[in-house]
Amino acid sequence: MADAALFEFLHTEMVAELWAHHSDPGPGGQKMSLCVLEGMGFRVGQALGERLPQETLAFREELDVLKFLCKDLWVAVFQKQMDSLRTNHQGTYVLQDNSFPLLIRMASGLQYLEEAPKFLAFTCGLLRGALSTLGIKSLVTASVASLPTCKFQVVIQKT
Repeated sequence: MADAALFEFLHTEMVAELWAHHSDPGPGGQKMSLCVLEGMGFRVGQALGERLPQETLAFREELDVLKFLCKDLWVAVFQKQMDSLRTNHQGTYVLQDNSFPLLIRMASGLQYLEEAPKFLAFTCGLLRGALSTLGIKSLVTASVASLPTCKFQVVIQKT
């Protein structure tokens, strides 16, 4: 429990600090902050991926890798499994968390919905970094229609 609270507080402070330092309230400043958060998440995801057991690195199918992320990696980071994983079997996956831990405190009001994207950039990078370590190049985006539910779309980039 202490680890989850520590991670949540650290994440909140990273977001607040980046928004404070990029004083440009326009799209340019916000985009820069989102890129920095996503980059931090990517490096953390790579590091997590490098610490995975060797048998994990031998996945043969993309779907198996995504299942691993939804179960094992999500539990390691958020102490819960992802709620659903859907695919179109053409390289696009949608991962849904109905009570995303980094959005739960914001779920009390609709006024926070527009603030949600800045709390998702780090996690998008985390997923992309872990996938990268497992040999999968991807594009990860997130969307929130209602708090605290979050959907992460993973598009596999074929090389």
